[in-house]
Amino acid sequence: MAASAKTLTAENHTLNEEWTVVSSRRRIKRRNPPRTQTLAQKQQQQQHHPWAPTDSEINFARESKLMQKMQICMKKLEMSRFFLTLLDQIRTPELTNCFLKVLSSESKMNMVIYGIGSLETYDSPRLQLSLAILLKRNVSWIGDIEVFDPVLSATETRVLEALGCSVLSVNEQGRRRAQKPMMFFMPHCEAELYDNLLQANWEVRLLNCIVLFGNSFETYEQHLSEFKNSSIVDSTTHILAARKFTDEFGIKTVSDDYFGAFHDSSWHFFSPVLETQLQFTRC
Repeated sequence: MAASAKTLTAENHTLNEEWTVVSSRRRIKRRNPPRTQTLAQKQQQQQHHPWAPTDSEINFARESKLMQKMQICMKKLEMSRFFLTLLDQIRTPELTNCFLKVLSSESKMNMVIYGIGSLETYDSPRLQLSLAILLKRNVSWIGDIEVFDPVLSATETRVLEALGCSVLSVNEQGRRRAQKPMMFFMPHCEAELYDNLLQANWEVRLLNCIVLFGNSFETYEQHLSEFKNSSIVDSTTHILAARKFTDEFGIKTVSDDYFGAFHDSSWHFFSPVLETQLQFTRC
């Protein structure tokens, strides 16, 4: 999957430069000290990158062809042993309890799909999108689906919308803050995108609101010694730090038909209890 990132309107944060009276007797005025931004506010500003497909052409023949491919893909996947096995896993008491813990008092959690890739060009993105849509259809507590990848064409955007998904008009670079229960569906995204997501939500309350379907964090940890490039190590900082409070459940690809799209994918649930578990970022 290509790396990616959501619909928000940028806000301009200006410094408060009002004059205030210090003492009515001395009538001395001073400027209030500039308000400093929190890390969360800075990240929120950084994530506002308006986006639209570079090709604005409406091509009904391409749309029809892609929709047909998606319908065939979903029908095949829905009847597959892979999908039925995944549904059985979701319904096990262990995973059900994990999902219910994230949901808390909410009845649904929306799904955000980052890095879906080119639906017209490759089989894996079509399989991944098909799985997301089928999960929504078969799991009562999954709500609306939002999708983003900077490579999406106008044709792909229209097909996604026809399939009931919302396409984001802003590139969040993976930095959506989970203010309420949310599933992030990110199979085979780049490590940096997972790390961005965790960094943006590096608070106990927010991490407890996240379900992540994506590359195995355990595998990242196992192969860390092989990463000689410091940039790769840097891009897994939060991934590795989160391992100590992450419950991970690997999925079974079952057959070669689905290995390419879903190999090494896992469900991840984050359950830090104390803010002290997150303190490495506050040095």
